[in-house]
Amino acid sequence: MGFQQGLSGLNAADKDLQVIGNNVANSNTVGFKSSTAQFADVYANSLGAGGGSSQIGIGVSVAAVTEQFAQGNISTTNNPLDLAVNGSGFFRMSSGNTISYTRDGQFQLDKNGYIVNSLGQNLTGYSAVNGVVTPGALTKLQISSASLPPKATTTTTVGANLSSSATPPTASGSFNPADPTSYNFSTPETLYDSLGQAHSATFYFVNAAPNTWNVYTTVDGSSVNATQTNASQLSAALATAASAASAAGATSAQITSIQSAISTAAASPPVTSAALGAAASGAATSAGLTSAQALTIAGAVDMVPNSGSVASTLLQFNSAGSVTGTASGSLTVNLTNGAAPLTFSEDFSQMTQYGGNFGVNSLTQDGYTAGQLSNYSIGKDGTISGSYSNGQTQILGQVALANFTDPNGLTDMGNNQYGETLASGSALIGPPGTSSLGVLQSSAVEGSNVDLTAELVNLISAQRNYQANAQSIKAEDTVLQTIVSGL
Repeated sequence: MGFQQGLSGLNAADKDLQVIGNNVANSNTVGFKSSTAQFADVYANSLGAGGGSSQIGIGVSVAAVTEQFAQGNISTTNNPLDLAVNGSGFFRMSSGNTISYTRDGQFQLDKNGYIVNSLGQNLTGYSAVNGVVTPGALTKLQISSASLPPKATTTTTVGANLSSSATPPTASGSFNPADPTSYNFSTPETLYDSLGQAHSATFYFVNAAPNTWNVYTTVDGSSVNATQTNASQLSAALATAASAASAAGATSAQITSIQSAISTAAASPPVTSAALGAAASGAATSAGLTSAQALTIAGAVDMVPNSGSVASTLLQFNSAGSVTGTASGSLTVNLTNGAAPLTFSEDFSQMTQYGGNFGVNSLTQDGYTAGQLSNYSIGKDGTISGSYSNGQTQILGQVALANFTDPNGLTDMGNNQYGETLASGSALIGPPGTSSLGVLQSSAVEGSNVDLTAELVNLISAQRNYQANAQSIKAEDTVLQTIVSGL
């Protein structure tokens, strides 16, 4: 009888109307993916040999309702935590022991700084330790409001041009930062200690000879001696020690031992005559000389004039104005504010000696004071970057995306959430932009991929199908009435 075919057609058309109606209802739902009803004809099982043209179908059935995971339109928002996936992939959400997946990227922070959606589910990804993303286990992403700890300066880099027409300063004697006539040029820089306190450093450049410059450094107004020794002071101390030791009756071996101790002391600044005299006295005593002899030698060395401030770096330039040889130094400053000694290296490899005026081209250092989180952003690779009040930025974590071999195998959980099933396969997880995963766009959301115009046309077609099947049943009813009335 034709009632069965017509009834199955009504049921199929009704399912189609429901699917279309659901699409239309979610045309403005963020991250929604439209569905399509797929139908299949139905035939009774035939054990006869006829088959083919002798078979008459008994109606239609809904074979499947499949989602269309085509890309939805992306629109911008004012929320930096709103995320849109451009390409394949789902956000991975965690709620207790339940894991779900979604294309809805409308996120905000909860009271503890965790990134959550409107359901309170946590967005998951990779954590970061000291600004470095730690790949591996996934975790709930959090934007911490904790202060960024200070970092002591460990490296300074100075790039400047020293005028090739410069001549040695007119001031007599050693370098004196308080006397502008004792140096040619200077430039200041701010350094930071382990507590984040700023210190004022100044680099002084003194022309010693053609193509030769000494660099002196002060921190908070005080001269800082470096690892270099002053050759003239050391030479005078060695000669004076040899002469005094010889006059005191020392042997050649004892004199050599005393000079070796002086050289060792000179390698540990600050280099003063008193320090070299003390080293000479100790070596003389150890070598077997009497206390009186040791005191005589120490007194002689102590009379050697101090060289004053020791240059932290000796710069040599070639005829093309480029630095040759070593252009670096290492300084240590003992502080009185409770911070650790400030030890930093100086890099002058970018210095030049050209004609023209002195000019600073670059001046950098790697320290900073403590900072408060002032802003954050999310990159297309999912990297969450925090901006701090001290001008620093630090990576706070990275959003992870998940993809599936068969997304149509996911189960709809409602609230824009999908669940993993055996049919979908296991989640393939990674950073955005890797493998088959799409990239992220911050301050944006992916709209529904429902084509409203097409759905309204489909709605008319489904309605006509429903009406036609109803007419099929009506026609069958008329046939039956004719048969019955003829009896």
